[in-house]
Amino acid sequence: MALDADKWLSGDPEIARLLNEETTRQRTTLQLIASENFTSPAVMAATGSSLTNKYAEGYPGRRYYGGNQIIDEVEDLARERLKALFGAEHANVQPHSGANANLAAYMAVLNPGDTILAMRLDQGGHLTHGSPASLTSKIYRFVSYGLTPRSDDPESLGEMIDLDQLRDLALAERPKLIVAGATAYARTIDARDYRRIADEVGALLMFDAAHPAGLIAGGAHPSPVGVADLVTFTTHKTLRGPRGGAILCSEELAKKVDAAVFPGLQGGPLEHAVAAKAVAFKEANTPEFKAYGHQVVANATALGDALTHEGFRLVSGGTDNHLVLLDLTTFDGELTGKEAQEAMDRAGITANRNTIPDDPRSPFITSGLRLGTAAETTAGMGTAEMATIATLIARALRSRNDEAQLAAIRSEVAELCGRFDPYAEFGA
Repeated sequence: MALDADKWLSGDPEIARLLNEETTRQRTTLQLIASENFTSPAVMAATGSSLTNKYAEGYPGRRYYGGNQIIDEVEDLARERLKALFGAEHANVQPHSGANANLAAYMAVLNPGDTILAMRLDQGGHLTHGSPASLTSKIYRFVSYGLTPRSDDPESLGEMIDLDQLRDLALAERPKLIVAGATAYARTIDARDYRRIADEVGALLMFDAAHPAGLIAGGAHPSPVGVADLVTFTTHKTLRGPRGGAILCSEELAKKVDAAVFPGLQGGPLEHAVAAKAVAFKEANTPEFKAYGHQVVANATALGDALTHEGFRLVSGGTDNHLVLLDLTTFDGELTGKEAQEAMDRAGITANRNTIPDDPRSPFITSGLRLGTAAETTAGMGTAEMATIATLIARALRSRNDEAQLAAIRSEVAELCGRFDPYAEFGA
């Protein structure tokens, strides 16, 4: 199996050691990065299969190499399972990542220089939503919308997507495409709100569902499929599949999307990853996965509530999905996201620093943390464990300069993870 590194890498002890150490790290420390999850052994087996040997440029029935009869069946199975999972007319399962899926979607419907309206990077948007560091911003013209101002009134939630600003910008800029979706936004994004604005200005609508894709499949988040013209996502976050991306669209856009992925953007697809995606899509189309999606949301709510009681402020006042965005300034004004991330690492708690809206610190330092519950929910943890995790986080950050305390917390974390081992079937 994929985890038996000593057996298959006996001739490369350095890599075998590192693989074993990483597997141990994942099993004995808390995984709270919102864009990560634990795949099933079946997904890992497909990812590590003989399909990695095969070149398969093109699409089923239209390959540029021989010997693809079985590969065609694999990719057709992945496409059909994905369409059934989301109720879509067309699926492309070849993108190597969510960023590639987004770029291909842009290429399918836009010309260089066209205007795209997308979410501000410092308020939750993704690099491919207009970052100067991304190739996308060098090809297209991005205009950014953001969040409503922070509100201290408990009856009036602030830091929500500003739909009025979005509409005003759409009317003024007349974008060719409006992008919904975010990488650090803890609230529900309803594609219907965007559809009304897009229709008003004659724009196409793309929904970047990289983060909530698994919640959508599980019925714990409204589906943008059939509302947005294009839906892109990664397969490795809440969907719990292998690392990769996918695109859903109507039959009307199918040829343009497929041509944008290949030959427009990529060469040969990673068919071992496509097979693993097919496995994950089958796993996601079950009652058990639907229960999982709802538990992910319940766990995020419980984690956020418990962290609030520890003195942290939740951006937007709460969460509707798998993600909790923490403002550290109410907990400790001197504590940066970078310091918090590093201290938590030493305590066996893995998360990532993140900017908060109007953050005075740089994206490399930040005033916030982004936490997610998808992975530890897969491991079997529930709301009671989320309360425990919140206490461990608060203790670690209060003791961030005390290595003995951090080591003690790490031992407690290991004990907790030992009761919720995602790969217990593989033994110690």
